[in-house]
Amino acid sequence: MTYDRLVCANCAGPVSEGRCRVCRASRERLQQEGGPLSGLSPVALLSMLLLLLAAVALVATHQTA
Repeated sequence: MTYDRLVCANCAGPVSEGRCRVCRASRERLQQEGGPLSGLSPVALLSMLLLLLAAVALVATHQTA
């Protein structure tokens, strides 16, 4: 989730601007919640998925031979 379009319930301003302490706390929390793959681009994620599928196919063909 990104905070670009979130509106603060405390000050009614965009959370991304960090106008009040509630906005700043929410922005910090959202920035820290990123998972291990959150920084990767969609192209990198797709490449990893294709590599995984190729490895599974290679193992499957190796086991039948």
